This record gives sequence, structure tokens and C-alpha cells, in this order.
Amino acid sequence: MKITEKEVRYVAGLANLDLKPDEIGRMVHDLDSILEHMDALAGINTDGVEPMSQVLYDAEETATLRPDAERAPLGNEAALANAPAPGHGYFKVPKVIDR
Repeated sequence: MKITEKEVRYVAGLANLDLKPDEIGRMVHDLDSILEHMDALAGINTDGVEPMSQVLYDAEETATLRPDAERAPLGNEAALANAPAPGHGYFKVPKVIDR
């Protein structure tokens, strides 16, 4: 699969990146290489391979997850207790994107 310079510029715009011309050329090459690897992986025959739901042990005593138990929600006041700038029940954050 070949990725175009136009597609790289589009994705960079979505990510709010300002790439220089030499960076765009490098990204075209790098992203194209990644997509070639993905095509190679997509072509691997996985017939007869059992899907894995997780990579943890099956035995209860060695499982690393805590039990799934119901508990009361945290609540706004407790969630915002250490917020640097809470406001009206929400987290206030500085504006980071200007377009």
C-alpha cells in the first residue's frame, strides 16, 4: 500500500502537527513501511489458532486481576478535591489548541 503526501498532510492536520517538507517526506516513507508490515501480518494464515481472551493465567491463585465487585461511585466533590482549578462541578483546563 502506498501512502501519499496528501494523506500524510491530512493526518498531520488531524493531529494538529505542523510538519516541515523534509518531515513529510520522512513520514511518507515511515508510514508506508508500517502499512507494508500490516499487509504482511494480514496475510498470515491463522486457521486453527485459538483466539486469546487475555494473557493472564487460568488458575485462580495466580490471576492478577482484582474481583469485579460493585461499589459506590466516587462523586463530584471527591473527584475534584485535588483539582488545580475546579469550576461548577467540572475540571477546568487551559486551552491548548488554536485554529
